[in-house]
Amino acid sequence: MLKGIPKILSPGLLQVLAEMGHGDELVIADGNFPAASVARRLVRADGHGVPELLEAILQLFPLDSFVERPAALMAVVQTPGEPAPPEPPIWARYREIVRRHEPSFGGFELVERFAFYDRARAAYAVLATGEGALYANIILKKGVIPG
Repeated sequence: MLKGIPKILSPGLLQVLAEMGHGDELVIADGNFPAASVARRLVRADGHGVPELLEAILQLFPLDSFVERPAALMAVVQTPGEPAPPEPPIWARYREIVRRHEPSFGGFELVERFAFYDRARAAYAVLATGEGALYANIILKKGVIPG
């Protein structure tokens, strides 16, 4: 046991977070995301939801302050001819969590579904969760800790 590290963060996830460098991306994937088929490095957190993992990760993980949008969400697919779908409720929770840890956070980048998959393939790691909410995937770009 270590002091000050959230218990939800497994040793494998802590290793990945420590290995990541400035600009590397971590995908926190919901239960429907094809994590195993797209991940270069796969970390499993089955049985856990994205909000509690996001909360724990952001206690240790700085977001990149050199880019306008250091966190990205998978945009909701819009059916042609239909009105724009509402924002998924879980996004408000993400916004609140990120702003608590990064007060200057300016909002999420929205990434089209297939572009999101491509970006996930290039990410440093994918964290597969048991999150059941739809459109609950998030990409975090790692920043630096000022020396």
